[in-house]
Amino acid sequence: MNPSSAVSSDEPLAIRESTTRHHIKNVFLIMMENHNWTGAGSYDIRGNAEAPYINKTLVPMGAHPSRYYNPPHLHPSLPNYLWLEAGTNFGILNDDSIASNSQTTTLHLVTLLKNAGISWKSYNEWANGTICPLGQWHTPFVFFDDVTNYLDADSPYCISHIRPLSELTTDLKYDKTAHYNFIVPNLCHSMHSNCGENPIKQGDTWLSEQVPKILESTAFKDGGVLFIVFDEASVGDGPIPVLILSPYAKRNFTNYTYYNHSSMLRTVEEIFGVAPIMRNASTETDLRDFFSEFP
Repeated sequence: MNPSSAVSSDEPLAIRESTTRHHIKNVFLIMMENHNWTGAGSYDIRGNAEAPYINKTLVPMGAHPSRYYNPPHLHPSLPNYLWLEAGTNFGILNDDSIASNSQTTTLHLVTLLKNAGISWKSYNEWANGTICPLGQWHTPFVFFDDVTNYLDADSPYCISHIRPLSELTTDLKYDKTAHYNFIVPNLCHSMHSNCGENPIKQGDTWLSEQVPKILESTAFKDGGVLFIVFDEASVGDGPIPVLILSPYAKRNFTNYTYYNHSSMLRTVEEIFGVAPIMRNASTETDLRDFFSEFP
């Protein structure tokens, strides 16, 4: 399917809460940027000496797909972030402003979660906690009018759900994180930009500082999963790195099934038991193969 045309009209908003007690109940998703898992030389993460924490600590500890791609020809960043939230890019193939790219639909992940009574929060290194960060294209939620109250920088709902990344440490310590936690580092920490040293090294070091806080938290130990997801490949469409850590994840496991961001969205929806499985996510394979127990 051509991602630029992968837009469906909104289906009736069918919401349900799961009646089954799932093993996995807390999701942490860290977004990284613009690298391949393999096939791009110096842009590869797999086996890269500049990424010792990923390769020597996280890979043996958890699971990872070997053939996870951004959706076909889907670049730059914003379309991929929208896809992870809604199962489509709404025809958007740019990183333009919210004013030109905002969406009126309520059929997207965090609204499904809200309507099912499932808490969500985005920890964003760009957020200051006093205004809704309408200028940040790595925060997909602000592109939906029901989150921002139609581009209102003072929207209480937006401000209460998109918080400074600095609050994550305290929230983890006191078990105040949400059930769905979407974590957005800045351009230096996400491996997007060179900020004085190799971008891969910068991001790997940042992960080595942040990930242990999540893994040591009650929310993770008691039914948690951490996905570390790269938004898009630097060369072609991938494969791109995705790491899966959980008490229920298979250790040092991979497979060679094709996945893309629709697979991630479908997996998160299935974990929380919300419906419908949105748009392109309904036709892709979920990530259950990486878990000993799912969901």
